[in-house]
Amino acid sequence: AMALCLKQVFNKDKTFRPRKKFEPGTQRFELYKKAQASLKSGLDLKAVVQLPPGESINDWIAVHVVDFFNRINLIYGTMSEFCTERSCPIMSGGLKYEYRWQDDSKYKKPTKLSAPQYMCMLMDWIEMLINNEDIFPTRIGVPFPKQFQQVCTKILTRLFRVFVHVYIHHFDSIINMGAEAHVNTCYKHFYYFIREFSLIDHRELEPLVRM
Repeated sequence: AMALCLKQVFNKDKTFRPRKKFEPGTQRFELYKKAQASLKSGLDLKAVVQLPPGESINDWIAVHVVDFFNRINLIYGTMSEFCTERSCPIMSGGLKYEYRWQDDSKYKKPTKLSAPQYMCMLMDWIEMLINNEDIFPTRIGVPFPKQFQQVCTKILTRLFRVFVHVYIHHFDSIINMGAEAHVNTCYKHFYYFIREFSLIDHRELEPLVRM
């Protein structure tokens, strides 16, 4: 049902970035299918995120990071017409939280950006990381780098900010599009996942505590 609702609500052409796909026949593709099957079975989301017996935690995290990137990408892509330089000149979550952009290339210092600029930088940056074989190796037998979970924490922390911005600044648009149930499910799934593996500092979660 969720996949069907996705097709109705979200326009695939609006995806902000092309979807990252898992190669069929790989361990990660099998894990991805396992995770999707659990989701569709209507299992409690707290149970769905738990590491299946005998699986590697890094593979499990890699599959979810890519999947959340795809899904949050789609959610934001659908909202992006309501998130403009005029409506959102600052990337924020309400009056209390402002997010500045920093990376290792163009923005060495935390820099104020509009929400659409921030989202654009963010999606490009994540896409570059998940397509980097040294960080997200796809070949069998190639180990994950030592800093893999730290990189994933950084990706997930920034993806969380997309939820913060969308919920606080564009919730009326979500409701008008009939996308509320889907966005809520996606958020819950994401939230239980990061809590299960302690992947985000709890202070980052504060803007949506009341949700």
